[in-house]
Amino acid sequence: MTPDATKREAIHSGLQRIKLRMESIIRGKPEVIEKVLICLLGSGHLLIEDLPGMGKTTLAYALARSLDGSFQRIQFTSDLLPADVLGVSVYNEKVRDFEYKPGPVFANFILADEINRTTPKTQSALLEVMDRGRVSIDGQTHPVGRPFMVFATQNPVDFEGTFPLPDSQLDRFFMRLEMGYPAREDELEILRGGVRHYDQILSEPVVPLGTVLEWQTEVGRIFVEESVLDYMLQLIAATRSESTLQCGVSPRGALALKTAAQARALYHGREFVLPEDVSLMLGSICGHRLKTTTHGSDPLEERRRIDGVLGHIVESVARPL
Repeated sequence: MTPDATKREAIHSGLQRIKLRMESIIRGKPEVIEKVLICLLGSGHLLIEDLPGMGKTTLAYALARSLDGSFQRIQFTSDLLPADVLGVSVYNEKVRDFEYKPGPVFANFILADEINRTTPKTQSALLEVMDRGRVSIDGQTHPVGRPFMVFATQNPVDFEGTFPLPDSQLDRFFMRLEMGYPAREDELEILRGGVRHYDQILSEPVVPLGTVLEWQTEVGRIFVEESVLDYMLQLIAATRSESTLQCGVSPRGALALKTAAQARALYHGREFVLPEDVSLMLGSICGHRLKTTTHGSDPLEERRRIDGVLGHIVESVARPL
């Protein structure tokens, strides 16, 4: 076995250990956990849309505990200010100068709970830190911890007192998922367990946090054959010519799709991307970056239409052999 193959096998083994640990906490959601780990490999941020009480917070906490990473939950409300998230400079009488007091965003894993309940001004405070992993205040730049991943939750049904996320904010999210109701057997296990709060979960880390940074650098080394790149571009181009969509996927979205396909290949222990890696990630990576021409109607119906359009595009574009 070559050194590269040995490294990929070690990464695959480590990811499976994390997956098993998370599955012991999040019952019956192997596909969701797989995509969360793909998002982690791709150095991305995750937007989770679902009803309250579906395990969104527990999902983020389970990943943080599996890696021994620092975890911060920020409850987004209408009166939340950017300084409440990023931190603030305060005057220190002893040194006669201003000192920066970091906000809760300085952690490895951030849960931005109900992110669409805060104002666009506070939402925009996350743009730089999500894109560049740093906070700029009073002419000073402060890097956050690495790895750094934002889990943001929002309710797709209850829009009372909410502020829709602007396109620039949505575009910072690598992936969007929904949890969905658990199967009957899995919900029985949840009821038998009796743990009601995420911070009551006892879980030992199974992989050192710093190892994730090594894994993330390996994603870009996964080979993408020219025909697969062309297939990817055909899918992206199809979203731009689809009459039911306001506009297609941007180049940033296309790059995210490529990274997601590479991350999925690495997750499954491969050194190359298959066409199915691209098609299976298309909806999660590109769905939240699109709007239909009838945007503004029921948000659930809007998402179903977009999912239907993307499904039709996948069926209509021929896969490379």
